[in-house]
Amino acid sequence: MRKLNNIAAPVDMSSGFKDFFDTIGLTGGGLVTKGIAAVIAVIAVRMLLQLSSDPKTALRKGSMAVGTLFVAVVLAMYGDTLFSTVTNPANPKG
Repeated sequence: MRKLNNIAAPVDMSSGFKDFFDTIGLTGGGLVTKGIAAVIAVIAVRMLLQLSSDPKTALRKGSMAVGTLFVAVVLAMYGDTLFSTVTNPANPKG
C-alpha cells in the first residue's frame, strides 16, 4: 500500500473569507483593486479587438487600448500600495 505525502500543512479557516484572503496575501482593498484592474484589462482587450481597417483611426484607438492595458497592469501590480497611502496617510509632523 502507498504512503500518502502531505504537500501542505493544514490551515484553520474557521473564520471564513478573512482566513482565505490572509493565506493568498490579499486584503479586502487589495481584492477590490485586483478586480478593478481585471475589468479595465477586459475593456482594453475589447478595445484592441474592435480596431477598424482605417490605419489612422486604428493607430489612435490601438494606442489608447495599449495605454489602457498599461494602466490595468500597473493598477494590478501596485494598486494596493497606491491606495494604502490614500487611506492610511503618514503623519508628516512626526
